[in-house]
Amino acid sequence: MGVADAPSGNWVDRRAPAVLRPFLRLSRLDRPIGAWLLLWPCWWSTAMAALKQAEAVPDIRYLALFLVGAFAMRGAGCTYNDLVDRDIDAAVERTRSRPLPSGEVSLFAAAAWLVLQALLGLAVLLQFNRFTIGLGVASLAVVALYPFAKRFTSWPQAVLGLAFSWGAPMGFAAAFGSLSLPALLLYAGTVSWVIGYDTIYACQDKEDDAIVGVRSTALLFGPHARGAVAAFYAMAIALMALSFAAIDEGLFAFIGLAAFGAHLAGQVIRLDPDDGSRCLAAFRSNREAGAILFGGLALEALVRAS
Repeated sequence: MGVADAPSGNWVDRRAPAVLRPFLRLSRLDRPIGAWLLLWPCWWSTAMAALKQAEAVPDIRYLALFLVGAFAMRGAGCTYNDLVDRDIDAAVERTRSRPLPSGEVSLFAAAAWLVLQALLGLAVLLQFNRFTIGLGVASLAVVALYPFAKRFTSWPQAVLGLAFSWGAPMGFAAAFGSLSLPALLLYAGTVSWVIGYDTIYACQDKEDDAIVGVRSTALLFGPHARGAVAAFYAMAIALMALSFAAIDEGLFAFIGLAAFGAHLAGQVIRLDPDDGSRCLAAFRSNREAGAILFGGLALEALVRAS
C-alpha cells in the first residue's frame, strides 16, 4: 500500500518492484521534493564557483556527484528520521501509514537500508578533495540532531535549515578547497529559505503536533506564520544578494535572484496556514524556485565566459 502523505499515482506505487516499495518509501523516493531541496544549494554554489573561475558552465562532474549524493543522503536522513520518530509518526494522521509505524518494514531492515544509503553517500563524498570530505562529514552532527530538535525547541526548522543548507558551501569547497565570505553568506541565506519553506510544511501538522507534544515554528508563530515566512524569505533574498555582490555577480544572476524572490512572494501571497493542501503545494513549489535561481547563475556564467 502507499502512504498518506505521498502523491497519488507516484512512480514507486505504480512501477517499483513490490519488494522494494517500502524501502523506497522510507527514502521518500515516492515524493523526491526533499532531495531537490537538498540539491539546489549544492548546484547554486557550484555555479557560483564557476563564475568565480570564469568557466562557461558549472563543473559537470561536481553537478553529477552532488545529484547522486543529495538523493542518497536525503534517503538516509529520512530513514534515520523515521527510525527515531516511529512512535510519533504512529500518532500523527499524515504519517502513521509510513513503512515503520505501519509495520511494513522491521527496525533491523530499516537500519540496514540506512547503512546502505549512507555508504553510497560516503562513496560520493570520497570523490572530492580532503577539505570537502571533512566539511561533508561535519554535517552529520547536525543531521543526527535534527529528529530530536522538535522535542526540546520550537525551532526545529532552524536545525533543518543548518542541515539542508550544507550544500551551499560545498560547491565552493569542492572548487577551491576552502571557504570564503560568499559561501558563508549563501549558506546563511539558504538557512533562512529553509526555515521559511519548512514552516509552511509544518503548518500541515499543527493540530497533531500540539496533541503529541512536539514543537515547530508553525506552532510558535501561530496566526502570524504567514508574516514569519515572508520575513525569512526576505532575509534569504537579502543574504543571497550580498553573496552575489561579494563575487561580483552580473545582471543575469540578479535577474535570476529577482525571479526567485518573486516566486517566494507568490507563495506567501497564496499561503493559508490553515489549509494543509495549499501549504503542501506551496512547499513543493520550492523545487521550481531553486531551479529558477540556478538557471540565472548558470546563464550568468555562460554569458560572462563568452
